[in-house]
Parts: sequence; structure tokens; C-alpha cells
Amino acid sequence: MSKGLTWRVSLILLFLLLSFLYLTPTLVGKLPPWWKGVLPKDKIHLGLDLQGGTHLVMEVETQKAVEGTLDLIATDLEDSLTAQNLRFKRIGRTGPDRIQLVLYDKGTAETAEKLVKKKYPEMEILPTVEEGGFVNLQLRMNEKTAQDRKDKAVAQALETIRNRIDQFGVSEPVIAREGLNHIVVQLPGIKDPKRAIELIGRTARLEFKLVDENVTPSTTPLPEDDEILTEKKTDPTTGAVSEIPLVVKKKAMITGDLLTDAQVRIDSQFNQPYVAIEFNSTGAKLFDQVTATNVGKRFAIVLDNNIYSAPVIRERISGGSAQITGSFTEKEASDLAIVLRAGSLPAPVQIIQNVTVGPSLGADSIHKGLLAGLIGVALVVCFMAVYYKLAGLVANLGMVLNIIYLMGALAALGATLTLPGIAAIVLLIGMSVDSNVLIFERIREELRLGKTPKAGLDAGYDKAFLTIMDSHVTTLITAAVLFQFGTGPVKGFAVSLSLGIIINLFTSLLATKVVFDFVLARKHVKSLSI
Repeated sequence: MSKGLTWRVSLILLFLLLSFLYLTPTLVGKLPPWWKGVLPKDKIHLGLDLQGGTHLVMEVETQKAVEGTLDLIATDLEDSLTAQNLRFKRIGRTGPDRIQLVLYDKGTAETAEKLVKKKYPEMEILPTVEEGGFVNLQLRMNEKTAQDRKDKAVAQALETIRNRIDQFGVSEPVIAREGLNHIVVQLPGIKDPKRAIELIGRTARLEFKLVDENVTPSTTPLPEDDEILTEKKTDPTTGAVSEIPLVVKKKAMITGDLLTDAQVRIDSQFNQPYVAIEFNSTGAKLFDQVTATNVGKRFAIVLDNNIYSAPVIRERISGGSAQITGSFTEKEASDLAIVLRAGSLPAPVQIIQNVTVGPSLGADSIHKGLLAGLIGVALVVCFMAVYYKLAGLVANLGMVLNIIYLMGALAALGATLTLPGIAAIVLLIGMSVDSNVLIFERIREELRLGKTPKAGLDAGYDKAFLTIMDSHVTTLITAAVLFQFGTGPVKGFAVSLSLGIIINLFTSLLATKVVFDFVLARKHVKSLSI
């Protein structure tokens, strides 16, 4: 065997060994105890359409993100003017893109304008209006800044949802942006879709607000800086749920943005789960200041405008730790800890499409897909063997190598196999044969010209090389476009197609020629069976 033939055979066998190595977890199921360390352990991942699961399309309410930004600016302006001992009647958002400052005099209005220009240059300052003895200053967020905030809200929502799903423990989820404000989420093999949906869609805006005990919920009207929220309590013996309205300050003293960790703990005294939270250095300092100045007052812990608990601050709390207690089950406490660790959504999300694929449908899809693939392979094998005789058997060997290499590559790369992916594999069987047909027809032409089997074989492969390369490169470009801009099933098709094209170039141009070269080197062949 020549040196050139030896390294080509070695390369084919090496790829074959690696393919079976990576396919072992999929083929064997339960791995033996000695299968450890660097040896692959992951099976080929099945997509949503093959193993069942949940498909969600979510819409991010991006306008709420803009309004939230305006609320933060308004709060900051309140603090800044108060710090400079400047009096004002009210500062707050008055529309989807505006903030109104109601001031007592022109001097304060001028100072406020300078402050806005310095800190918030993106805010447009509208002409001041004097009305009823007050000076009204209107600020408007420009369209470019508002659109930028909306884009960031979708991107942030995407990452937050991804973090939550990762902590929830879903294998191979698909999370992708679609259009301006939509997010597509696919959760293959999930066993509790309702819990997952609740976890993903929860805004998780955590706020600590002071309870205004000088005002009762029945008071009309409420002060401008107050609001009524509800605290739900569950009776541990009867399970009855009661709702207690509380008047709290609209302004949050501390928000969940300052959290670094949230873990479920069990209360040793009452054997009830609670969520222990840790603040970062800024949050710890702020929590220390707030609790020090409000000893004896009730501090409401609010998540998504629902009060979880409203304990009395007994003493100053240093160290940056706190507890969220309530009538939790262990699962509820665990989900709350997950969303707090992953962070709050920058804007609410609405689920506009929810499709659940059952595992039985997935199993049926696998069965039909494999059956179609086997029928396709059988027909191709028969045609090649009849029409191209012994050379057809060589082409069939290349096709089998194609499939083994492709499945091994899917396992090695951790790619997800979908029903369109199976369709791509069936398509590649045809492409594999098509490449060999081009080569064999070229070889026939050379043999008709009177060339020897060896010379005809080499000339046939050389002349077919560019044609095969051109067709495969153009198909690969198409697959790349499908992968870049497609979602879900389209990406599954593109992944299988891309890998298959690269592998088919190797098997059709190198692997099958090795078989011919091996036979011609070992035997004195006068004519090719083609």
C-alpha cells in the first residue's frame, strides 16, 4: 500500500472511530461505570418536534420599559432638587413619553432646566407654562432614545428569560428574537409547561416600600405619593386565602436591581420555606440606612405589585441580608428565588402563542421520519447497485459513511436533531449519490476514449471535482443564510444540511476513491465494473 493511500485510509478510519465514540451514549443508552473523564456522555439532542415540549411566542411590552425609564428619571430629579433644598409641588410622568415638573417659581425652573441638560441630554425641554401660580416644566424623551430603550428592553428580556430557563434546568432550549418585540421560546421535553410559563413570564420587579400607617385603605382621596396594594395570606390549616389591602408609598426605597443572590431556606421554628436575599455593596449600604431611619415602621416587600410580606422593622439591619417570607410552598419559594437571581424583566411580556407538542406526536414523527429515510436509502442502494454494478456498491459504502459521520458530528457538536433535520439527511442521501453519478459518468467517458482503468478513474475524479465543489459551495451558502435568519425548525434543517454538505465532499471525493485505489493497487484490473 502506497504512503498516500495509507494516510487516506487512516483518516477515514479515524473519523469512523470518532463518530462511533460520540454516538455511543445515543446507541447504548446507559453507559458503563468505566465510561468516565474525557469520553463523551451527551446523546444527540432531539428538537421540540421529536420529543415534545412547549413552543411560546412572547410579546415584550416595550412601551412599559420607556415609561419605567421616565419614572426613574422623575425619581432622580426629585432627589436632586431635594438635595439642593429646592421646593417643588410634584414631579412625575404625565404621558407615555413625558415628565412634568410642577414648580413654585421661575428660579427653580431655571435650575431644574440646567440639571436636566447636564444629567439627561436626551430629554427635550418644552417651553415652560405658568398656570395657577405654578411653573409647569415639561420634559419629553426624543424618539431615537425611546426606540433605543425599546430595543434594549427586548435584548434584556431575552437574556433574562435565557437565565431563568437555564436555572430551571431545560435541556437545549431555543430562545430567539423575532421581529421588533417578539421572543420565541422552545422548551423540548419539558414535563411541567404551566410552571415554566409562569416562571418565564413573571416580571419579577422586586421593591421595598414603606407602609403609610397614617392613611387607611378606605381613605378618599389618597395622597398623591401613596397607592393601595394587596397582601395575600393563606391560612395553613384551612388553606383559605385572604387579601389585606395596605397603603404604601409609591416610591420604592430599594429595588431588586441591587440583589446579588437569592436562595431558599427553611425556617427552623415554623418549618416554612422562605427566600434569603443578599444585596450588593450599594444595596447593603442603602438597606442599612433605610432600616436605621425607619425603626418601628412596616416595610412592605413587593413583587410585581403584590405584597409578599410587610414586617415591622425592629432594628437597624446591617450586612446586606434580608428575608422574604410568605405562605410559600417549597416549589413557589424555589421559583421566586430563580426569578430574583436571574433578574427582573425590563418590561412585562405577554404570551401571544402557546403550543404544546405531546411526546407521542414526537415519537410518531421519529418513526415516520426514520421510515422515510430507510425507504429512501433502500431505493438508492438498489438503483446504484443495478445501474453502476460494483462501482454502485462503492457509492453505497460512501453513502453509509456519510450518514455515520453526520450523526457523529451532530452528537459531537451538541446540535439538535429536528424533523426538518431528518429531511435534510434524506436530502443529503440524494446529494451523495448525485456526486457519485457525476464522477462515474466522467469515468465512463474517459474509459470510452480508450484510457486504462487507473487513468480513467483519476481523470474522472479530477474533471468532476470542480462541478461537485461548485454545487456544494452554493448549497452551503444557502444553508448559512437559513441558519442566520431562520428560527426553530428552519435552523434544524440548516444545521444538518451544512454538516452533511461538508461531510459529503469528504466521502465522495476522497473516501470512495480510496476504495477504487485500494482495489487497483492490489489486483491487476483490466476493466472497471461501471
